[in-house]
Amino acid sequence: MGAADDSVVVPAGDRDIVVTHPGKILIPTAGVTKLDLVRYYLAVAEGALRGAGGRPCVLVRYPDGIDGEFFFQKRAPAKRPDWLEVAQIRFPSGRSAEEVVPRHAADLAWMANLACLELHPHPVRASDLDHPDELRVDLDPVPGVEWPQIRDVAAVVRSVLDDYGLQGWLKTSGSRGLHVLVRIAPRWSFDQVRRAALALARDVERRAPELATSKWWKEERHGVFIDYNQNAKDRTVASAYSVRPKPDARVSAPISWDELAACDPADFTLHTMPERLSRVGDPHAGIDEAPCSLDSLLALSEQQEAAGLGDAPWPPHYRKAAGEPRRAPPSTAAKKVRAPLIEVARADREAEALAQLEAWKTEHPKAAAHLEPADVLVDRMRGSSSLWYRVRVNLTHVPARLRPKDGKPKA
Repeated sequence: MGAADDSVVVPAGDRDIVVTHPGKILIPTAGVTKLDLVRYYLAVAEGALRGAGGRPCVLVRYPDGIDGEFFFQKRAPAKRPDWLEVAQIRFPSGRSAEEVVPRHAADLAWMANLACLELHPHPVRASDLDHPDELRVDLDPVPGVEWPQIRDVAAVVRSVLDDYGLQGWLKTSGSRGLHVLVRIAPRWSFDQVRRAALALARDVERRAPELATSKWWKEERHGVFIDYNQNAKDRTVASAYSVRPKPDARVSAPISWDELAACDPADFTLHTMPERLSRVGDPHAGIDEAPCSLDSLLALSEQQEAAGLGDAPWPPHYRKAAGEPRRAPPSTAAKKVRAPLIEVARADREAEALAQLEAWKTEHPKAAAHLEPADVLVDRMRGSSSLWYRVRVNLTHVPARLRPKDGKPKA
């Protein structure tokens, strides 16, 4: 037993991990406790370390479960085991922090004991923090887009990768989308990897303009957004086998391309993944065997630039890049061309923001009746260690006489 009366000791390889408050509920609907989370990551450690192992990780902590507040902890806790590895990451802001680098099953169990539901590794190895070894293709559907369309866009991504001599490794995001990972030789800078991802996104959009978009501003998106900015320095995504903060304890699951047509993301949960890994093995088992070259995508980027397609907008808080277009959504442009976009909600929690949205719809039923799913823009606004949520409504499909004015809700 550990120091706390209710703590338990869990063997993790050649180490013992003290799990405090093991019965604390982290995912109420699925009945997942902290001890369940620890045991899950020990059961899938082989696959989880293939995705996050040897990489600096942001700790995304849910101390009161997914229904409570959560926060991003970039700095490794001062009180940590002496055997836990850290690496010093430098951020675009100029600041730096020592982040946890998991390499063993015990490291994952220790993180889980901190109520780290998700694994959020940087796309670099601790041995070379300046050169990513992974290009990440994040397929993010706009509201109203169904799973079949997301699968169709993934197939287009695969075709583009094949045409440029790259191999993509597929996984569900653990939410509504898909991720396609491309292992690359650690030869290129973050900016080059991002530029290659942008070139790929634009080529997917060119091939399937009705299905996919590379447009950064939400009010311009349709179908499935290919988020090239996930490759900007300091951006992380949930890695393979990462548990997501969903009521069903859904997991970001590696799948083969052959499985894509028949699979359902809801099939992959904390409760089902250990058995799946034991039964079929890890579909990403060969991901590190043949790193790819970005030369072909960078050549495509040069061709696009010569044709008039320069840089695209960066995420907020990044220094303005050379050649970057105006970093502001079209709705803030001159009045004669701006989109009819209004803000209807602000809150610290997504559920609260969505409740404000529903209240707005109740107050303005005639306008709400004309809205399409993609007209509701839910923005995750990231602060230094937490998120807050903003909801905007695009009134393009609402007749002018029925359009409410912007209420500017309080933060």
